[in-house]
Amino acid sequence: MEATFELTWDYLCPFARNMHEHVVLALQSGAPWEVRFRYFSLAQSHLSGPGTPVWANPAGHPGVLAGLAGIVVREKYADKFLAAHLALFDARHERGYDLRDGEILARALDGAGLDGAAVVEEAKSGWPAEQAQAEHEEAVKRWEVFGVPTFIAGDRAVFVRVMERPLGDAERAVRTVGRVLDLAAGFPELNEYKFTQLPR
Repeated sequence: MEATFELTWDYLCPFARNMHEHVVLALQSGAPWEVRFRYFSLAQSHLSGPGTPVWANPAGHPGVLAGLAGIVVREKYADKFLAAHLALFDARHERGYDLRDGEILARALDGAGLDGAAVVEEAKSGWPAEQAQAEHEEAVKRWEVFGVPTFIAGDRAVFVRVMERPLGDAERAVRTVGRVLDLAAGFPELNEYKFTQLPR
């Protein structure tokens, strides 16, 4: 099924990691989707009151500097974005690294075939923070987005939690994302569907 959609991310979220792994693997296997990856800051959304926005001090808030590095790669090194995207998720969730540490981010990006130090330096240059703020604020104002991962297509936005990773199974990845897209497009009356217990 062909589809065009956006998908929000923040490298802090394990559910975002799960879904983005499905989407990336499906795209790499030839899924006919046009996907725009949109950064959404959980740190910014969790600020209480009129505090200083996270964009003013990206390295001072978990996940923000990594998100800005992701924006730099997306905008300037698009052919490396998917690999870098997974590498930054992996740094947080597989290795448990602190994503406020620029050296850690640089090493992760080096592993994706980039000059990681240069990307991190540009992430601090100002324009990525402006881009991140614009993307985040548009998502909140236009679609009332509150978290990640959220699928956005046209005037609809759907927050989704998938509990399992694809673990290299491309067919499973395509099937999983396809089910989400089918529900979003074909059954908008379903607003919430959540198991009360999960098998362990």
